[in-house]
Order: sequence, then C-alpha cells, then structure tokens
Amino acid sequence: MAEPQLLLSDLTAGYGETVVLHGVSVALGAGETLALLGRNGVGKTTLLATIMGHTRLHRGAIRLDGNPIGALKSYGRARAGLGYVPQEREIFPSLSVLENLQVAERAGPAGTKRWTVARVYELFPRLAERQENRGNQLSGGEQQMLAIGRALMGNPTILLLDEPLEGLAPIIVESLMAALHRLRQDEGLTIILVEQHAMMALEFAPRALVLDRGRIVHDGPSRDLADNPQALGRLVGVVG
Repeated sequence: MAEPQLLLSDLTAGYGETVVLHGVSVALGAGETLALLGRNGVGKTTLLATIMGHTRLHRGAIRLDGNPIGALKSYGRARAGLGYVPQEREIFPSLSVLENLQVAERAGPAGTKRWTVARVYELFPRLAERQENRGNQLSGGEQQMLAIGRALMGNPTILLLDEPLEGLAPIIVESLMAALHRLRQDEGLTIILVEQHAMMALEFAPRALVLDRGRIVHDGPSRDLADNPQALGRLVGVVG
C-alpha cells in the first residue's frame, strides 16, 4: 500500500490555549481530492491553518511525503509542497496582478511541473487582461482567481482551498470550478476544498470529510452524503 502523501495523526490544535481540533486523523493519497464540510465554526478553517502551521499544535503529527513537517514554519511547508488559498484571499492590494504572481514564484518540489505566469494566465485569462491592475482594483472573483494563481506560483503538490466560492456570482463560480477540475484532472494536484456549497463540493470531490466541534463525524465517499439529503442536512446544516 502506497504511503499517504499527506498524513495527519491525532491532531489537537487551536489558538493559544484554546483548543479547536480534537484528535483529527486523515490520510490523503497523491492526486486525491477531499471535500471538507461542516457548519460554521466547527474547525474547517482551523484544520487548513494547522496544516500550514498557523495555529498552535498541542498534540499530533503532520507528515508530507513521509517527512514530518509539524516543526516547520509556514514558509518551510510551502517550500515542501503545500499551497494555501485562505478565505480572506490576502492578495497584495497595492501590487499589480503580475507583481502578485511574481512575488510568490518558487521552484517547488523536485519533479513537479513548473507553474509560470503564462500558465496561470492560460488557466485564468481574465488575469492576463487585468495584469497591470492593482489587487484593490479587481472584482471579488478576479481576486479569487489571483489568490489561486498566486498559490500555484509556489508550484505546490497539495492545494488547500478555504471557501473559494464564497460571495461570488454564479458565472464566476462556474469559471472557478472549471479551473479546479482542470487542476485535479490534468495537473494531478491533491486538493482539500472547504466549501459551504455542500452539493457542489460533493460533486467535485470523490471523498468527503465532515467536522463537528473539532472532531471528524464522517469520512467516506461523497456519494454517500449526496444521495442522503437527511444525513447531509443533519451533519452540515444548510445544503446548497
């Protein structure tokens, strides 16, 4: 059996002395896509932040390609192959689209297909049209495209996406989902997607994990939840 690309073992983590995650264990294989679901405030964002090293890890271990990364700073985890798109996007508002991409450029782990500005523009043509505009001159959808493109410029093997569709118009959502499908199918990226649009996330990812109060309450095929609206409603709440 192949070793997991990402292995989270008994993670207990939070902010300072406040514990949010309780004994979370997850194994992801290379190229796997996981939908991370749950009501607001159950620990989804905290789990992504913990993988990236933005929280206090009280107990447990994180391994990437068999190597422990729990002691690495966030930039070390990025260099090891993690790409993170936070819910707030956090692009540089005073830099142009091009500069936002260039400042994030890294070689990436050995053997990965290199992302360049040209490849990001091909994935998101709108960014090419707006490349001289500053980050604060972009629409919400364009900022989200830029946040994803910036993460790709680090040439990750695993992409962590925190609610990338939040507050966006349906036509932009459709465009972003098409790009994510390409990243999964053509680029072979391992993806963890946190998303409030539960059905859309379940259709995108073959596997679903549901958190409640910082603990895993479901981990299995997405189809099991998509075909059972009562269970989905009970675990996630509002279904969309």
